[in-house]
Amino acid sequence: MQASALATERCNRRYLPGVGFEPALEVSPDIDATCRWLAAEPSLAVVATPVAGLAALLDQLITRLPGACAGVVWLCKGLEAGTLRLPHQMAAERLASIAGGVLAGPSFAQEVAAGLPVALTVAGGGMRLAEQAVAAFHHGAARIYVADDPVGVELGGALKNVMAIAAGIADGLELGLNARAALITRGLAEMTRLGLALGGRAETFSGLTGLGDLALTCTGPLSRNRAVGLALARGEALASIIGGLGHVAEGVSTAPAARELAERHRVDMPILQAVCAVLAGRARAPEAVLALLSREPRREAN
Repeated sequence: MQASALATERCNRRYLPGVGFEPALEVSPDIDATCRWLAAEPSLAVVATPVAGLAALLDQLITRLPGACAGVVWLCKGLEAGTLRLPHQMAAERLASIAGGVLAGPSFAQEVAAGLPVALTVAGGGMRLAEQAVAAFHHGAARIYVADDPVGVELGGALKNVMAIAAGIADGLELGLNARAALITRGLAEMTRLGLALGGRAETFSGLTGLGDLALTCTGPLSRNRAVGLALARGEALASIIGGLGHVAEGVSTAPAARELAERHRVDMPILQAVCAVLAGRARAPEAVLALLSREPRREAN
């Protein structure tokens, strides 16, 4: 039904109203028909599901990808519920010899669709996949960089959504710009600590998919996760917030998974813990902020 509406209206009224599709873009609910496009060389399969839908779609793709296809690139950000795996870990057991990588970075969809400048990073899958991703997406308004740290790239993309909820709470409580700057900085420190524990690289978190994505999502008015935090600060119930949002706010599901992952690796993440407490109803937003402010002083590098 959704595919039929997209094909008829030539736009996505729900998520990108007013942005028309390019004439060359075809819409089809038939995965076999869609994958036939990949027989032309060179080609690239791009998956834009939430993390929860990645495994099921990859299972359908692996038997349909022709040899001409350079591989699969996914755009999703988050952790798999239950297993706590990052997308590249989910893909590794399914794709086998097929190359797979992540494309991520600070990018609000509305601005990308409007042709405004954006810079993204592709990581994982080897050079053939990276070169194909650069060839496909690098153009006048978009710069594509290549990295070889999928752990850092994906974890940064997942955790920045949680920190954006915290930033929304701080802004909603009118704690000021100083508080927002402190939260972003300390949030980045938390993200980096967990990233290093999982084998990521510190420099990745100072790049596009770390600091860049974090700054955008914590401050931009188009941020869905920040909007969740603003509503929580007003005292709204989480179920009502999610129901009225109309879009996916990945930080809501990522937060408890990330907390479990941090506890498993014994990584201290107080901002993450505070967001989880508010989302679970164990603390009100002002109480969670007070708990953060009352923590013992320590060296900034910790």
